[in-house]
Formats: sequence, structure tokens, C-alpha cells
Amino acid sequence: MLYLASQSPRRRELLQQLGTTFSVLDVNVPEQRAVDETPQAYVERVARDKAHAGLASLSASDRDDAVVLGADTEVVQAGEVFGKPRDDGDAASMLRRLSGRTHEVISAVWLVTSQRERGDVCVSRVRFAALDEAWIARYVASGEPFGKAGAYAIQGGAAVMIEHLEGSYSGVMGLPLFETARLLAGVDVSG
Repeated sequence: MLYLASQSPRRRELLQQLGTTFSVLDVNVPEQRAVDETPQAYVERVARDKAHAGLASLSASDRDDAVVLGADTEVVQAGEVFGKPRDDGDAASMLRRLSGRTHEVISAVWLVTSQRERGDVCVSRVRFAALDEAWIARYVASGEPFGKAGAYAIQGGAAVMIEHLEGSYSGVMGLPLFETARLLAGVDVSG
């Protein structure tokens, strides 16, 4: 049985595109980067921690045939991990720093069973057009930046500001489908 250790509606939608049956687990994993941790190591660790937390939340009998998928996605610019905005000012500040520049979106996916674990990482590069203050204010007021790494949703209103994408569209959304499908092909997922 496949479990998704995430409450993200985007991840649920993306995983459904693979045509697999799964259940959702609500996990609460701290997302705090260690001082000496690289952005990629941080994203991998959080994805792995979510999968392990999901497995641990299951009853002992359910763990035997469970495959738990954890994922994390972060926006990184010049080594700084942007995370999710705390408030309107934080969201506007992130968007100003992304304006007219290229940033990376690191998306990690991790599968954990009672016997083993496997993971993969997808790194995409996204270039924003120059954003004016009026657009930033409207976008922040829409509420869309909240709960999203880097304060934007590629599948939403921010799509019009993306000049170039090199990598995985689904990875920028929150779950790299190519890497996820490849990982799932290597395990028996029966539901």
C-alpha cells in the first residue's frame, strides 16, 4: 500500500497523475536547516524525515506492506533557502529578490518501507521576469504565495512571470513526476 506523507494538495494531484492508488498521512516534521547543511542536503533530509514519520505513524501490522512517499521542495537563490513566507511582507520581499533573476528549485522525493529506503532529487532552474511593485502587491493580496516555497506557484498566477524553466515543471510544483515514477517502479506498490 502506498502512502503519501504530505497534506499538500499539489502533491496529491501530481501523484494521482501517475495512476496509482494511495492514502494520505498527516505528518509534522520540523523544516529547519542546520547551519552547515547544504540546501540540497536539507531538502533531501526533510523529504526522508517526512517518509520516516509517515511510516512511524502507521500501526505495526500496516508497516509490513507499506511504501511511504515523502517529498520536499525549496527555492534557493545564491545559497539561501527561501522556504514559505510568514506574512505579506515576507512574501513581497521574496518576490522582489527573485525578480529578474534565476533561482533553483530543489525537489526531493523519498520512498521508505520497513526494509529499505530510496530517494532522488531534481534540480530545476527558473528565471523570473522583472516584477513591478504593483504586480507583487496584487499577487501577495491574492493569497497564492502562502504555503509555497519561494512565495509563488508555477501552476498559478506566477506562471506569467516565468521567462524560462530548465528542468521539471512538476518538480517546481512540488513532486518531480519522472523521479517519483522511477522510484515507484522499483518497489511493489499494491493497493
